Amino acid sequence: MQKNRRIHFYSPSFTYYVHNGFCFSSKRFPTISITGDRCALNCRHCGGKLLVTMQPAITPEALFEVCSKFKRSGAVGCLISGGCLVDGAVPLKPFVSTIARIRHELGLTVFVHTGIIDLETAVLLKHSGVDAVLIDVIGSQEIINKIYGLPLTVYDYVNSLDVLQQVGLSFVPHVIVGLNEGKLGGELFALQMISKVVPSALVILVFMPLRGTKMATIVPPKPYDVARVVASARVMLPQTPLVLGCMRPNGLMRASIDVLALKSGVDAIAFPSPEAIDFAKTQNWSLSFSPYCCAKIFTDLSNNNLLK
Repeated sequence: MQKNRRIHFYSPSFTYYVHNGFCFSSKRFPTISITGDRCALNCRHCGGKLLVTMQPAITPEALFEVCSKFKRSGAVGCLISGGCLVDGAVPLKPFVSTIARIRHELGLTVFVHTGIIDLETAVLLKHSGVDAVLIDVIGSQEIINKIYGLPLTVYDYVNSLDVLQQVGLSFVPHVIVGLNEGKLGGELFALQMISKVVPSALVILVFMPLRGTKMATIVPPKPYDVARVVASARVMLPQTPLVLGCMRPNGLMRASIDVLALKSGVDAIAFPSPEAIDFAKTQNWSLSFSPYCCAKIFTDLSNNNLLK
């Protein structure tokens, strides 16, 4: 393992987190839903439950007002997300001019979660000045149809990745481990798709059962299965900043996943377990802590390299 390695830890604002003084205001980097708690998909693993944790802003006017309020309260940026339409896309087009105002008038860092994206929307987002686009990439046709209920193929995700690269947006694909009812299924193919483009970073998430969803009783994937995906990502995209993202099980399983992810080569972890922080310290790695969304890793690593 690298002795001079630097690990970045992130704690954005959508959940409470504190460890040895690492705690930030709940308004530093909020997540906002432009559809409120509405989503046309009602996916088996989410059922719209994640939208409830976000700040609603269902009109362009409300979005700017919410971001202005967060800015006055000390926000440094925001993640703009929302539920999907039946085609798997977040309905961003009516909000693009407002996103530009948030980026340029308020000076906030803006990340946008898009879902499936077409060329027109990608061009509009590029002109708006968004800092990065986040997109879930699914590598299993069965999961697309059975879990998400989408009338799409894996090649629709390939096309979305191609569009993002063609337009020149910074984009950060997300791969969720264990959506195949807690087992591996399609993750490696998703990584293969991502390896054909040049993402700004890659985030690995882990399925966790949510109360009230159709997959509430499904057991999460085993930590070593998560580590297999992380290690594969590190090998397949050796130059890409690699992150263990915010969605993953809690408790002892979280601790095990976190430490294995560090051993497998991640550059960053969102909401790290105490065990992950302690392990990094025992390796004498340099640590940094940030209130931003973990997708910011690609600019943080670039800034570190510039300082060397």
